[in-house]
Amino acid sequence: MGSGNEVHSVGEFNLDTKWLIDPKQLFVGPKIGEGAHAKVYEGKYKNQNVAVKVINKGETPEEISRREARFGREVAMLSRVQHKNLVKFIGACKEPVMVIVTELLSGGTLRKYLLNIRPKCLDMCVAVGFALDIARAMECLHSHGIIHRDLKPDNLILTADHRTVKLADFGLAREESLTEMMTAETGTYRWMAPELYSTVTLRQGEKKHYNHKVDAYSFAIVLWELIHNKLPFEGMSNLQAAYAAAFKNTRPSAEDLPQDLALIVTSCWKEDPNDRPNFTEIIQMLLRYLSTISPPLPPAPLQRMTSSENAVLPPESPGTSALMARRDDSIETPKAANMEERPKGIFFCFNQCY
Repeated sequence: MGSGNEVHSVGEFNLDTKWLIDPKQLFVGPKIGEGAHAKVYEGKYKNQNVAVKVINKGETPEEISRREARFGREVAMLSRVQHKNLVKFIGACKEPVMVIVTELLSGGTLRKYLLNIRPKCLDMCVAVGFALDIARAMECLHSHGIIHRDLKPDNLILTADHRTVKLADFGLAREESLTEMMTAETGTYRWMAPELYSTVTLRQGEKKHYNHKVDAYSFAIVLWELIHNKLPFEGMSNLQAAYAAAFKNTRPSAEDLPQDLALIVTSCWKEDPNDRPNFTEIIQMLLRYLSTISPPLPPAPLQRMTSSENAVLPPESPGTSALMARRDDSIETPKAANMEERPKGIFFCFNQCY
């Protein structure tokens, strides 16, 4: 964070003033998504189209405390991790309600996109390209010691041109050092690593211990789904899929996959987490496979390097500069334009949304 900036205490973290949302400049429009503990709306903040996640406060003191802590963790993580394949964090505020504001991606969720094109499958280059986007986002998170724990198509959002995937929703993400505090509030069973919920190897009263390799398992299930465009463990409920994966070591079939791709998938969903590759290795394997199915890019013209024979090129950024660039809001949708015409106020539509 920048030195000398004012800091606001929000739950379990200190929020730099540059991330503090001014509620008076935040306008909330139609609901675009809903989860167990939050609703997501289309909105506008300082002339920028945004997504507004409103966290439900809870009813009991214990529930309120738990959700405030989760809100604190999510904002703390979003504010310090930036990557071109992570949804851009714009800011947050705790009053009058807990709100997280991010960039608005109009391509919809990966889940919805796959459903819309069924029974067709993605072109293999497109599927592997999406997988690389996801793997790079996960590599970034893991390099910061963060486990996502809820990697699934519902939490993967496409850009408007449907060419890039970004990872969203850090509500269940945890610092790797805090995993001994793990509770049942994890992602959807169908995509979850068995060690997150299996009690086979646990003695009575022993706490669950796991590491970042749970995300590699979830990635394997997502990759399988990207290739086949079918629901993994089709014909089973979420609980049936969880039981089959944990107690019978059941996995979706990889028999009809190309050999190199089958190796990636099956290595990522191995029963022993220690046998699964990390995301740096996964990216390398995906790139090697992609090079076998797509032609290499043409070499850059030599005249571009004539400025100096000893020119030193800066290291390539993982995407932070592109991520932090301001959105081009010169072309507004009619919906966004109408929102700007409404009278200003704090969360003007909340009384309609709740």
